[in-house]
Amino acid sequence: MRSGFHSIHHRLFLLFLFCMSGILLIVSLLYYNRTTDQIHDKISDLSQKNVAQTAGLFSLLYKGYDSLSKSLSNNFEMIRLLNETSEEPAITYINEQSITNIIGAIFYSRDDLVGIHVISDKGRIYNYGNYMNVVDPEYQTKDWYRQIKDSSGKMVWLGVFEHSLIDQVEDSPVFAFGRQIYDLNEHKPIGIVLYETNPQPILDALDNLKLGVHSQVSLMSQTGQVLSSTTDSAPALDQLPNLENSQNVVVKQDSDRLVVASKLSFADLWVISSTPDRDLNVEVIEMKRYLLIVISILIIVSTLIASIVSQTISSPLKKLIREMKQVEIGNFRGMLSVASYQEINILVASFNRMVKQIEDLIERVKLSSVSEKNAELHALQSQVNPHFLYNTLDMIYWMLDEKENDHLGELVLSLSSMFRYSSYWEDGVEVTLREELEQIGHYLKIISIRLEGRLQILTDIDEKWLDIRLPKMTVQPVIENAVKHGLESLNRQGILKVYTRVVGSDLKIIVEDNGSGMDATKLDRLIHTLNWESPKEMGKGGIGLQNLHRRLQHMFGEPYGLQVQSFLGEGTQVAIVLPIPKEGENTQ
Repeated sequence: MRSGFHSIHHRLFLLFLFCMSGILLIVSLLYYNRTTDQIHDKISDLSQKNVAQTAGLFSLLYKGYDSLSKSLSNNFEMIRLLNETSEEPAITYINEQSITNIIGAIFYSRDDLVGIHVISDKGRIYNYGNYMNVVDPEYQTKDWYRQIKDSSGKMVWLGVFEHSLIDQVEDSPVFAFGRQIYDLNEHKPIGIVLYETNPQPILDALDNLKLGVHSQVSLMSQTGQVLSSTTDSAPALDQLPNLENSQNVVVKQDSDRLVVASKLSFADLWVISSTPDRDLNVEVIEMKRYLLIVISILIIVSTLIASIVSQTISSPLKKLIREMKQVEIGNFRGMLSVASYQEINILVASFNRMVKQIEDLIERVKLSSVSEKNAELHALQSQVNPHFLYNTLDMIYWMLDEKENDHLGELVLSLSSMFRYSSYWEDGVEVTLREELEQIGHYLKIISIRLEGRLQILTDIDEKWLDIRLPKMTVQPVIENAVKHGLESLNRQGILKVYTRVVGSDLKIIVEDNGSGMDATKLDRLIHTLNWESPKEMGKGGIGLQNLHRRLQHMFGEPYGLQVQSFLGEGTQVAIVLPIPKEGENTQ
C-alpha cells in the first residue's frame, strides 16, 4: 500500500487533483466575493434611484392634493356661508345646502375621494361621501384634529388609516389630509377641511420601494412619526439613519439590513425603505447554490481528468520499467510500443534504439571476437617454428651477400622482416601508421621484384599522421588484395597509390590501383559481404577484407572501417576510414 502511494501514478493523480481543485476553489471564491460586492452595490444604487423616483411621485401627489385642499379653503362662497349666521331656519337650511353642494361638486370632480368633511369653529359639521355619516363625537380630542388646527394654513398629511378618522360608519382604508379654512377678510381661521381619499396611489408609491417580500417602506416625519407604512409595525428608530441635517438621500448599510431614505422636497417628510439582508442576498444565495453545484461537478470532472492524465503518463512508464527488467535479465528481443505524450514517445523510441544497439553491439562483439581469433589463428599458422625460419632466412641472406647477389639478398631480407612483424600477435594489438608503412615497404619490395618492374608505387603520406594508432595488419591486406585481384593479371603498367586525405573529422588512408576493377554487381556483393556476411578466408596467409572491416568497427565504432569504389577496366579504390584524434589526445 505504501509503495503504491509513492508510485508516480498516485503522485501525479494527487498533484493534478489538488492543483485543479485549488485553482477552481480560488477562482470560485474570488468570483463569489466580487459578484457579491457588485450585487450589493447595484442594489444600493437601485434603491437610491427608486427612493428618488418615489419622492418625485409623492411630490406629484402632494401637488394634486394641495390643489384639491385649496379648492375649498380658498372658496370665497364657502367662507361667506360659514361666517354667515341667521336665526331663520329656512336661511340656515339654504346655507347648509349650498355648502353641501359646493363640497359635492368637488367630491364628484375626482374619483379617488372617499369623503370630504368641513368642520367650522362654531361646531357645525358638513360631510359628503357616505350617505350614512356617523360623526365621531370626540373628534376634537384626536391627534389629527390638533395637527390641522396647529398647521397655520398649510396642508397637513395625516397618513394612511384603516378606516375614516371622523366617520364611524366608513371602515374602508383611507388616506387623510387636511387644511385650515381662513377668513381672508379678518385673517382668522374659521374651521378645517378633512379630505379622505383612496390610499392606493400612496400604497403603490410605497410598494415601488420594496426590494423584497420582507421590505418595509414608510412615510415618516423628521421627528420619527410614521405617517404611512407598508406593514403594520413601524420601523425601529435605532435602525434608521440620522435624518437630522441629512442630505436628500441617505444610505445605511448594516450587517443585517439596507436602509435608504429620501427627503421629500415639499415637506419635512422622509420616504424610508428598510430591506433585511435575507432579501438582499436572494441572488447571492442562489449564486452560492449554483456555484456549489458547479464546483462539485467540476471537482468530479477534475478527478476524472487527473486520473486519465496520470494514467496516460504512468502507464507507458510502467511498460518501460517492465521492459527494462527484461533487458536486465538479457532479453533484448522485445520492442516496446506505446502511444502517449511526445516526450514519452521519444523516450520509448530512444529505449528501443538503445536496446537494438546493445543487441547489435553484442553481436558485433561476438563476431569481432571470432574475427580476432581467426586473425590470430592465421598468424599462428604462419609461424612454423619462427626462430628456425628467421635463422634460415638470415643464413640465406649472408650466403647471397657473400656471392654479391644483392638483389636477391634484399628480397630475402624483406621477407624475413615481414615474418618477424606478422609473427608477433596479441588480442587487440595496436601499432602506429609509421610501423605499418615500414612493414608495407618490405611487402611492396617483394611484389615489385615478383612483377618484374610492371608495378609503379606512389606514396603520399602526411608526416603528421605517422604516429596515429591503428590495428596491426591494417594496410597490408588492402594492398595485397589490390595486387592479387587488380594488378597481378594486368598486361600493362600497373600503378599503386597509397596516400592520406582528411574529410571532416575523419582520416582516410586510400589504396588506389589502375587494375581491372569490378562491375557494379560484384562491387555490391563485396560491400554487402563487408557489412553483413560472416567472415570468410580471403586468401592463403592473409587477413580478409571483411575481417579487417569488422576489426576497425570494433575498435573505432560503426561509422569507420572500409569504403570501396571500383569501375570495371579503370581500377579500384579502397579507403581505410579512421577517426582523427582530438587535440590533446595521445596518439602513441
